[in-house]
Amino acid sequence: MPFTIDQQTHVDAPCSRDVQIRYNMLDQQHGIAVRSARCTRSMEWNMLSAEELALLEAIRETGSLSRAAAQLGKAPSTVSHAARQIESRFDALLFDRRRYRLQLTPAGHVLAEEAGRLMQDVARMTQRVRQIASGWEDRLWIVTDEIIEFELLMPVVRTFDALQSGVKLRLTNEVLSGTWEALREGRGDLVVGATNEPPAIPGLRWFELGVMEWVFAVAPHHPLAAGKSPLRREDISAHRAVVVADSSRTTSGRAYGVVGGQASLAVPSMRAKILAQRDGLGVGWLPRRRIAALLTRGELVEKATADPREPNILYVAWRGDHEGRALQWWLEQLRQPRLAKRLVNGLDLFA
Repeated sequence: MPFTIDQQTHVDAPCSRDVQIRYNMLDQQHGIAVRSARCTRSMEWNMLSAEELALLEAIRETGSLSRAAAQLGKAPSTVSHAARQIESRFDALLFDRRRYRLQLTPAGHVLAEEAGRLMQDVARMTQRVRQIASGWEDRLWIVTDEIIEFELLMPVVRTFDALQSGVKLRLTNEVLSGTWEALREGRGDLVVGATNEPPAIPGLRWFELGVMEWVFAVAPHHPLAAGKSPLRREDISAHRAVVVADSSRTTSGRAYGVVGGQASLAVPSMRAKILAQRDGLGVGWLPRRRIAALLTRGELVEKATADPREPNILYVAWRGDHEGRALQWWLEQLRQPRLAKRLVNGLDLFA
């Protein structure tokens, strides 16, 4: 049955006669001196200090009390006394002194490894408590619409890392309705690049990131490339549209630029959509700045339409009831005109 150990733990389980003795023996199999456990009705456990952990590690690394003492900047007698005190406290032989090179016994290795992990856990816990108390979140989950390229956010992540806030970042992406849905359902703290009007979400706050312009484009060998401009709805609906699949989990999602009854090919990303249209697999609207090089080289052809697509406003949004220092820092960065413009314009990956 499991039990909890604190500084004063009493073990009331009865002990058999053969383990009610205290002895030293030589383990013939490993050639290591081992001190057996002593069965008693009370045990006192003390957490190893950082200095004691450093001592164990120094002995393990150097294999010598004198070298360990030199590494720690202490007298050999002080290190030797400290080592024996640790052994006495745990009632176990932790150091094999029979060889020229001092080594940790198996029990010593276990103590060093387990105590080291415990100390790391305590250090992490202490850091997290101080982090939260100073206003930094434990984690910040940023959700970008797929149309925002991660490459453009990497410099911002590096700048944030330099703050050494301890906040764990998580970046994921969604598409169209899925971006707003992630914020509404708690699958994100901050959304970047969401499209369409902000929906009704309790505590929602937002600002405009910028405006994205679109162009109707087809491959030069596609039938619509030679079609009379401006293209009418019936002209377009006769050919398959390429769309980026909406990632909404709760609705059927939405698709831009699909005429009623028109066949469609759903692809996972805007880059895939550009490639598909360049290859003549379908038609549709593409971000003008991201296909500028393809238009210049004639690998895509811009076509005027009778029903032009309005520019899209991209939004930054968050829940106003969760505003820690990390979120506030990111909002401040995203409000910078230079960064906002780069995110909206995106990268011309085909230049």
